[in-house]
Amino acid sequence: MKPCWVLLTLAILWLELQNGACQQVNRRKEVGENRIRPGGKRAKVRYPKLKEKEAGGRGQSILTQVLDKGRFLRLGESVSLSPGNNIELRCKGSNIGWSYPIYLDTFNDSRLSIKKSDKYSQFILTSPSAADTGMYSCWVTLCDGSECLKDPDRTSRTYIYFPDKDDLFVPSTIHFEIVYLRPDRTAVIPCRVTSPLAKVSLHREVPPEEMEVDGTLVSYDPTKGFILQKPSPEHQGVFYCKAVTKAIPQISTKYQLLYVEVPSGPPYVTIEASLSSARGGDNINITCTVLGEPEMDVTFTWTYPGQNLRPVSVRDSWRLINRGMGHTTRISQSVMAVDDLETIDFGRYICRAKNKRGETAVVTSVHSN
Repeated sequence: MKPCWVLLTLAILWLELQNGACQQVNRRKEVGENRIRPGGKRAKVRYPKLKEKEAGGRGQSILTQVLDKGRFLRLGESVSLSPGNNIELRCKGSNIGWSYPIYLDTFNDSRLSIKKSDKYSQFILTSPSAADTGMYSCWVTLCDGSECLKDPDRTSRTYIYFPDKDDLFVPSTIHFEIVYLRPDRTAVIPCRVTSPLAKVSLHREVPPEEMEVDGTLVSYDPTKGFILQKPSPEHQGVFYCKAVTKAIPQISTKYQLLYVEVPSGPPYVTIEASLSSARGGDNINITCTVLGEPEMDVTFTWTYPGQNLRPVSVRDSWRLINRGMGHTTRISQSVMAVDDLETIDFGRYICRAKNKRGETAVVTSVHSN
């Protein structure tokens, strides 16, 4: 009986092993990419659809360059293109805004054209040159009625270089440029280059010396120029940039660096009359003076006795002055002249000075003897 029991046990074990092996084979087929249907046809594998970011919607650049034969190149942070060859850029979307070097608009350049369609916007620039080097960007515009906003998640930009061995620096119509230095903000000496491969150095004209560029206090960005992180009076003077490639070195525009003493804010105003006490028939001048930032325009308005009843003359002017330690300040003045004083001319003279950061009013009085 024992041999029979042994044989029966072995038979049962063999059947269980066979059944398990078949199940494992079936599982391997389920993992595979190709399936066989009962009819003998192959079934296509359906992959799950990717979400918008995974598929490259908001996560990818919407700005592309159109190449020959219908090919497209998705643009990154920067690209170098040959001058003279027309460029076509496309931005995906039905409502697109563009930004490009401002002088193309300033001079109403006919080489530039922008065309829009339902699916994309087309930007074409013919015969580009070294002067066209700069930042180009596009974005999707979202509108709610008459109010439109730039979509920050669908904005792309690229800096395009147009290398030219004869113009290592981006050409400028200004041959001597003023750069104002302030202790509370960075300053930029805008000597941009047309090729990212150019080696650029910064030089002072008097005394002649090359400035140290340590990458921290002074650094260079080919898309902006030399950046001074903490300007000081020692940085004043006339400077120029020198660029070197395989060709002959070239010199940039000259830059006059002026240190600004007056902080930003509403005008700081003083008023003074040539005579505080006068008699009929006298002539007086009332002077309103503002010390401010060199490039900050100031406008003056007056309120005075006899206004609209008799003529007076008002003369406005401004100039740059140095005030100790080489600090540069703009002095703006408005001078009111009142000739042959009459009774109606005695009283309060109010001067209001206004810049883009605010307004200040000051007052003085002229009394009769």
